[in-house]
Amino acid sequence: MEQKHEGHDHQHHGHEHGTGPGQAHGHGTSASAPVSWAMAARATLHCLTGCAIGEVLGMVIGTALGWGNVPTMVLAIVLAFFFGYALTLRGILAAGVGLRTAVRVALAADTLSIAVMELIDNGVIALWPGAMDAHLSDPMFWIVLAIALAAAFVITTPVNKWMIGRGKGHAVVHQYHH
Repeated sequence: MEQKHEGHDHQHHGHEHGTGPGQAHGHGTSASAPVSWAMAARATLHCLTGCAIGEVLGMVIGTALGWGNVPTMVLAIVLAFFFGYALTLRGILAAGVGLRTAVRVALAADTLSIAVMELIDNGVIALWPGAMDAHLSDPMFWIVLAIALAAAFVITTPVNKWMIGRGKGHAVVHQYHH
């Protein structure tokens, strides 16, 4: 299925030969310009925003319902993916892209980024002594969450830089934003 990208001549080409968005061979972002750390950081911050919303909301809901650590963490992870994808979908749909294509673009753009972010974020929380037992009213909860999200940002930014440089991840989203 050929994608239409009017006004995006400087972006990825090669879709006519069976490659999908961001999978053009030899014509990705890295071929036209090097990917800056600032671009990677912006993409990561975008993902981090959705992840943080989902994480906090999941923990608040799980705590309010009296759930244990594991179901609360699972809910937080599910909501992190949901809000991460939702923020990307919002921008793509605003560009006039159909829902089906927008969902595919969001999945391609964010899945690895959110997965790495969630692995790091939840790993820090799970391994930090006492963090899993901290309540929302406990400063330790918020301090460890901030440290976990910061660690996730630092570790995920190079992943996003690598993906964007190969025409994947948020490089796919940028086709619809300009």
